Amino acid sequence: MACNLTAGRLEPCKDVTGGIKKVFFINYTAGLEDTATFDSDGQITAFASALTLFEYITIGNTDSFTETGTTSRDNGTTFYDVSGTVNLRAQTLADRKELQLMGAGRPQIVTLDYNGNYKIYGLQNGCDVAVVAESGAAMGDFFGYTLNITAQEPELANFVDATIIDDTTNTSVTSGT
Repeated sequence: MACNLTAGRLEPCKDVTGGIKKVFFINYTAGLEDTATFDSDGQITAFASALTLFEYITIGNTDSFTETGTTSRDNGTTFYDVSGTVNLRAQTLADRKELQLMGAGRPQIVTLDYNGNYKIYGLQNGCDVAVVAESGAAMGDFFGYTLNITAQEPELANFVDATIIDDTTNTSVTSGT
């Protein structure tokens, strides 16, 4: 049977750190999961054509992504709900324009965590991005944008081989100013 377990898991070392360091948005690419190359563990090692990754540096300690699995024995289904929060400091005219486009689209999203792992969310179905502009009440309050990201996918997010990020063959990174 294809769903039988193949390995156990020992308690890992206490050498990891939580948090998202960078977020990259990709204009939705239909069939990306069909044209990507995967290794035997399900990590993406290549894309069929170069993708442009739009880089957003996060402000740390406030950004996160969570995947919650739902299974139904009755229906024989399993899927994963993705929810993410990304906070971007300050509000600019240029950001407004890009965030409008992001909200209207359904980008695929790559994250870089503080452990050096790249993961892609919305690989098959893309992600929905709801933008919240916050001005705060007091001078020391947050002034910027909060991106609330959601997606539903048939599998957990795939890891992406770090060597294909900004290698120009598989991806090119476009940073802001």
